[in-house]
Amino acid sequence: MRFSVKAHHLPQRVATGAFILNSGIGKLRADEEAAAQLHGFAAGAYPFVNKLKPADFTRLLAVGEITLGAALLLPVVPAAVAGAGLAAFSGGLLGLYARTPGMRKQGSLFPTQQGIPLAKDAWMMSIGLALVIDDLTDRPSPKD
Repeated sequence: MRFSVKAHHLPQRVATGAFILNSGIGKLRADEEAAAQLHGFAAGAYPFVNKLKPADFTRLLAVGEITLGAALLLPVVPAAVAGAGLAAFSGGLLGLYARTPGMRKQGSLFPTQQGIPLAKDAWMMSIGLALVIDDLTDRPSPKD
């Protein structure tokens, strides 16, 4: 892994990093009602979330999003590390999509109208995996 950002990674890293960073900053200002809604939605798919208070869950999610967004935006973070974080984060969001009733058309992976905002997180998964794969497969060839 190298600590320099490749030019072709910049659009992926900047777009997703800025989006996630902004989302995390917004969650820091969530009121009790918004925190309860977010907590309830997450707990429906991931029951272990019920162990946390809504405000604590929302604060942890906000800090996680801010950290991930910053990792994507900072060129000192290797693409494989930032990509792995993005893939893990989007995997959690895709889990919400898969586990929440009404998000998918019956018997299908295709989204309902309500599921489109979560289904789009498949793009973040592909960006994360692309960053990891590109960074891990771009090795200097051994000298003869």
